[in-house]
Amino acid sequence: MHFRGWFGFNAAAGSSDDGRVRRLSQALHHPYPARLLEARHRSADEQEMRSIVADAVGEAYFRVSPGRGGLHMVRLTDIDYIEFSY
Repeated sequence: MHFRGWFGFNAAAGSSDDGRVRRLSQALHHPYPARLLEARHRSADEQEMRSIVADAVGEAYFRVSPGRGGLHMVRLTDIDYIEFSY
């Protein structure tokens, strides 16, 4: 997946990385590609799709499963473009 958009996160003990525009290329790990395809198939709204992508990027980029370790929330908004390849 390749995208450019506003990307930030909150981590343990109140630390955070203020969101900023970033360009990332990131492989998505299981089960996120299947979740995205299933959501698209049932015509999920943009907010749900964005949430799945944010969780996927958070896990792949930070190597931490959402809700585990210290990563609490990944925010991905104001997307200029997003491309998927497989």
